[in-house]
Amino acid sequence: MPKFYFHIRDGQDLAQDPEGAEFETLEAARKEAINSARELISQRILRGDVVDGQAFELTGEDGAVAEIVRFKDAMRVE
Repeated sequence: MPKFYFHIRDGQDLAQDPEGAEFETLEAARKEAINSARELISQRILRGDVVDGQAFELTGEDGAVAEIVRFKDAMRVE
C-alpha cells in the first residue's frame, strides 16, 4: 500500500509530515486531506487566525508532490 505524506504549506513555510500514512489510492489520501483541512480550518477560525493560502502538499515516498489540497477548497461557501 502506498504511503503519502501530508506536508502543510503556508506561504513560504512548509511544515513536513515525518510519519506519513498508508492509503490504497491517491484519491483516498486526498479525501483524508480534505477532512483534515476542515478540522484545521475550524481550529484556526476559533482562534481568529487567517485562513488563506494554506494547503496540504501530498507527496509520495519519493518526495514528489502528487496532489495539492488547498484548505479553502475544503470549505463550502455559498
